[in-house]
Amino acid sequence: MKISIDSWPNGGPIPSKFAFGRIPEKGRFELAENINPAIAWNGAPANTKSFAIICHDPDVPSSGEDVNQEDKTVPADLPRVDFYHWVLVNVPVGVNNIAEGADSSSVTPKGKTPGQQKHGLTGINSYTDWFAGDTNMGGNYGGYDGPCPPWNDSIMHHYHFSVYALDVDHLELSGEFTGSDAISAMQGHVLAQAEHMGTYSMNPDIK
Repeated sequence: MKISIDSWPNGGPIPSKFAFGRIPEKGRFELAENINPAIAWNGAPANTKSFAIICHDPDVPSSGEDVNQEDKTVPADLPRVDFYHWVLVNVPVGVNNIAEGADSSSVTPKGKTPGQQKHGLTGINSYTDWFAGDTNMGGNYGGYDGPCPPWNDSIMHHYHFSVYALDVDHLELSGEFTGSDAISAMQGHVLAQAEHMGTYSMNPDIK
């Protein structure tokens, strides 16, 4: 099975239009367009019954103590954890692409409602946890929300867009399910998997 995201080469930098945040001309941070990239796939096994799409960043700091703090840097040797940016399951077997902007076309304060979409069932991404308790931004973040790594992180972040071909037509998931929930539900049902990776940083010192 093959996956294609034409907006950047596999392993290359992700354009900021697909990100949640970017470096402004002045200052540390501004919101970006937060558009989901167009994604397509082909070559799934003949007995595929549905697809799932997961985008995650494995480079997120395990501690937020130094994150986005002036005169501090998130050290490279700090343990890192997964941060899910897109959790989509029960994609019908007849669907082999999602158009640019079909799942997200802007930043939505307090998040987009997870649930059934025409292209599948969306869960919640990790911004739900990140903004928990924030009066202006807190809520359930369904569907796609793009990169926004700490602007003082010392390492480049890597975003893995994975498409899974499954041997079931739906996973028993509903409500506010997470990326971890989706991956657990897929265990034993994955027939094939394909991945496209991109990089992103908001630290101007990272090349």
